[in-house]
Amino acid sequence: MPEGPEIRRAADQVEKALKSRSVMEVKFAFEHLKDYESMLEGAEVVRVDTKGKAMLIRFNNNVTIYSHNQLYGKWYVRNAYNYPKTNRQLRLAIHNEKKSALLYSASDIEVLRNEEVAHHPFISKVGPDLLSEDVTIDELKERFTSKRFYRKKWSSLLLDQSFVAGIGNYLRSEIMYVAGIHPDLRPVDCTEEMIEKAAEATITLVERSYKHKGITNDVELAKKLKSKGETRRQYRHWVFNREGEPCRIDGTEVKKIMAGSRRLYYCPTCQSK
Repeated sequence: MPEGPEIRRAADQVEKALKSRSVMEVKFAFEHLKDYESMLEGAEVVRVDTKGKAMLIRFNNNVTIYSHNQLYGKWYVRNAYNYPKTNRQLRLAIHNEKKSALLYSASDIEVLRNEEVAHHPFISKVGPDLLSEDVTIDELKERFTSKRFYRKKWSSLLLDQSFVAGIGNYLRSEIMYVAGIHPDLRPVDCTEEMIEKAAEATITLVERSYKHKGITNDVELAKKLKSKGETRRQYRHWVFNREGEPCRIDGTEVKKIMAGSRRLYYCPTCQSK
């Protein structure tokens, strides 16, 4: 499932293709959205926002298209009306004279007035988006230690979209590793220094993954490992998907556990209780 950085990169591509150009045609796959097609023809996209794993395409006529990729959704940006060869089902197509933005497989699509966006059931509950909003380390620390969250295990907290938007399974393991947090700990169990490291790691790794196409490992180390012939799967992360392999810091064998029915990877020594 794509996480926040992947959705933000897709949003960048959609925005580059559509922004400030008149829409020639919009097509929705779902019958209840068909009446909006004529409303959007001739409008211009002013920007494309993200809120975690949701995308918000905003038009200059006070209308926003909300979409959530869920498990299988995927955006394609192509030359106008140049459809990809795929077995996926086309759910939304936005065309201008040069480009087409095409959303396949996703079923969670809505058309909203701008003033309705903040009250959407997902948007109203989701936490801050680190790639679309200015969020400071101090603001995250305050959030981590708030009564709402501080007694929840980090392993479940980091997947809670109401906590911070867009963090998924690989970012969860990577943030906890860089912050030195054991999977059994909660914010209330952590020192002020650990909370600071967690806030720094959250911002740093989300931004690094966004800028470097999913890489959360130290970028220079990843480059060295790649030059030695390691595959992307081998050099991409600190611990995620590296069960049985040595920790990059102290050589301890990376462990895998199930937390919240999903895989979590950690180093028993770097992340001791």
